[in-house]
Amino acid sequence: MPAPCRPRRSRRLVLAAAVAAATLAGCARNPVTGQRELALVSEAQEIQLGQQSAQEVAQSLGLVEDEALQRYVQEVGARLAADSERPNLPWTFRVVEDPTPNAFALPGGYIFVTRGMMALMNSEAELASVLGHEIGHVTARHSVRQISRAQLGQLGLGLGAILAPELAQQYGELASTGLQLLFLKYGRDDERQADELGFAYALNERYDVREFADVFAALQRLGEGSGSSPVPSFLATHPDPGERVETARRRVAALTQPLTDATTRRAEYLQRIAGMAYGENPRNGFFRNGEFIHPELRFRLAFPTQWKAQNTPQAVVAVSPQQDAIVQLTLSQAADPVTAARGFLSQQGIQAGQTFQEPINGIPAAGSYFRAQTQQGVIEGLVAYFTYERRTYQLLSYAPSGRFAAYDPIARQIVGSFRPLTDPQLLNVQPPRLSLVRVTEPMSLTAFNERHPSTIPLGELALINELSGPEARVEAGTTMKRVAP
Repeated sequence: MPAPCRPRRSRRLVLAAAVAAATLAGCARNPVTGQRELALVSEAQEIQLGQQSAQEVAQSLGLVEDEALQRYVQEVGARLAADSERPNLPWTFRVVEDPTPNAFALPGGYIFVTRGMMALMNSEAELASVLGHEIGHVTARHSVRQISRAQLGQLGLGLGAILAPELAQQYGELASTGLQLLFLKYGRDDERQADELGFAYALNERYDVREFADVFAALQRLGEGSGSSPVPSFLATHPDPGERVETARRRVAALTQPLTDATTRRAEYLQRIAGMAYGENPRNGFFRNGEFIHPELRFRLAFPTQWKAQNTPQAVVAVSPQQDAIVQLTLSQAADPVTAARGFLSQQGIQAGQTFQEPINGIPAAGSYFRAQTQQGVIEGLVAYFTYERRTYQLLSYAPSGRFAAYDPIARQIVGSFRPLTDPQLLNVQPPRLSLVRVTEPMSLTAFNERHPSTIPLGELALINELSGPEARVEAGTTMKRVAP
C-alpha cells in the first residue's frame, strides 16, 4: 500500500499564515469589555444576518397576534437597550407563538421571547431580567464571536482542501455543519456574562433586580417537562438555573444602593398578558385519536394511532413504530395539484411510477408513486397534492427501497383521509387562556382553585403564580393567574 500523502512543511506554513492573516484582519474591539477579539463579521453584516434570521423565525414560529402586547415588549426592551453599550442597533423585540418557556437573541439586536415564557413570568421586572440577559448576548457580540470562529474553521478547511481535496470532498460539508452547531451554542462564561449585563441594564432602569432570582427559580422548578416544541426549553440553552439563582441573590446582597423605590410593575404586567392563550393552541392544529384536526385551515387527516406524530409550524409529521417510514404534510407553492405533482416528479433523481389525478373527498388531487436517489440511499414512496381553500398541500409518504410496499396500504389510507372539517364544535375550538382573579381573603392555593378552577394541574398553577405548592398561602388583595377556556 502506498505511503499516505503528507503536506510539505512550506504548505503547512502557508496555511498557518493565511489563517493568522485572516485572524489579524478580523479583530475588533468588544463594546462591553473593550478588548480586541476575533470578529470576521462586520456590524452591517451582523445586522443583515439577524434581520434575515428574524424573518425566518417569524415565518416558522409565528408571532402572537396581539399588537398591544408586542408594543409593550418592544417598549420595555428598547428602554433597556437604549442604555446599553450598543444603543444604535435596530433593536427589535417580539413575542413568538410557542408554549415552551424560552427567550433567544439573534445577531444585530433581534430578540424573541416565547408566549410560554410570558405566561411563566409575573412582573415587568422579571420580563426586564429576561430581555436584559438576551440584550447582553448581543452587546457582548457572543454570536458574532461564535460565527467568526466557525468561519475561521471553514477557512482552514478550505485551505486544507488545496492540500488534500479528497478529504474536503468527503468531510467538508459535515465539518462545516458541525462547526456551526458547535460554535453557535453559548458557553457558560457567555451565559454568566449575559446574566451580569442583564442585571446591570435592569438596575439602570430602576427595576427590582430581586426578581431575577424568581425567574431562574421558576425555570428550575419547571425542569425539562415542558412538552414538545420546535424551540428548545430555556434550560436546554441556558444551563445551571440553581447556580444562577444563588448568583442573582449574591449580586443583590452586594448592592450598595437601596431597592426601596425599585420598580416591579406586577399589576401592569399581568394586565398585559390577561387573555393570552396558554399552552398548546388548538387553533394551530391538534391530534385526537390519531387524527390531525386543523380548525383554522378547516381540514382533517387521519394517521394510524400507533404512529408517533408531531405538529410544527412547518409540517405535520408521522413516523412508523419501527421508524422506517414517514409521512409529512406541508404547504406547496404550486397553484394546483397537477402543477405541483409535475414539479415534484421533474426533480433530478426522481423516477415517477403510477400517477393519479382525481378528486378525493371532493377536493382536487393529483399524485404519483415515485423512486428517488437521496444522500441517505434510495427511497420509494407516494406523493399526493390537494388544493383546498386556495392552498395546495403536499402529502409525502416514503420508506427505504424495498420497505415501502409494506406501508403502501397505510399511505393510501392516509391520502384518502384528507377531507374538509365541517364539525362546528371542532371548527370553533378555542385555546385555554390566562385570566386574572383578585383574592379578597387569605386562602390556600387549593382553596383558590376550588373557587376558581383552572384547566391545568395544581402544581402547574402554583408554578405560574410563583407559589411553593398547593398549600401555599395566598394573601388578600393578591392578583392571581388562572387558566380557563
